[in-house]
Amino acid sequence: MKILCLGDSNTYGYDPRSYIGSRYPEGVRWTSRLEGHEVINCGLNGMTVPRNHARAIGLIRSNEPDLVVVMLGTNDLTGGLSAEQIADRMEAFLDSIGSLGRPILLVSPPVLQYGEWVMDDDIIEESGRLGDTYRELAERKGCLFADAGKWGIEMTFDGVHFSPEGHSVFAEHMNNLLQENQL
Repeated sequence: MKILCLGDSNTYGYDPRSYIGSRYPEGVRWTSRLEGHEVINCGLNGMTVPRNHARAIGLIRSNEPDLVVVMLGTNDLTGGLSAEQIADRMEAFLDSIGSLGRPILLVSPPVLQYGEWVMDDDIIEESGRLGDTYRELAERKGCLFADAGKWGIEMTFDGVHFSPEGHSVFAEHMNNLLQENQL
C-alpha cells in the first residue's frame, strides 16, 4: 500500500537536538517504520493546517496514494488557536483533499508537554482537547481516526517533538492501526 503522510516536523522527523533543522536518521522516523508499506513523507517543519490546499492536492494527484495520513494541529496550537478553530480549518482541508476520493486517516497529534517550547497551561489544555474535536470531525467526514494523544508518545526537552523512543512507539501504534483496518 502506498501511504502519503501530510504533517509537520513530527512527520518530517525533526531532531530538536540539531542546530540547523536536521532530522532523525531514516530508521528512527516513524514514517520509515511502517511495515510493508511504501511511504511518501511530506512532512514540513512548522506546517499548520493549510488554508491553501493546492500543495496537498498536487501531492495527492501526483503520487496517487492508497491512503492519506494527516497529522497537523500542533503548530496551530502553539500559534494560539483553540481546538475548535483548528478543527474548523481541518474540516475545510479534509473537504478539499477528500474530494480526490482517497481514504484519509486523520491523526490527532500527541498532547503537548511542558518544555522549552511549551510553558503555557492553556496550550497544553487545548492540546488535550484536540483529540475529541478531531474524533467528532472524522466521524462526520467518514475518515479513519487515531488519537495519538492516548499513545504515550515520549517527547523531547521542548515538549513538542517526538524523541527517538516516541517515534518508535508512534510507529508501533500506526502499524497496529493499519493492520486492524486491513490497510
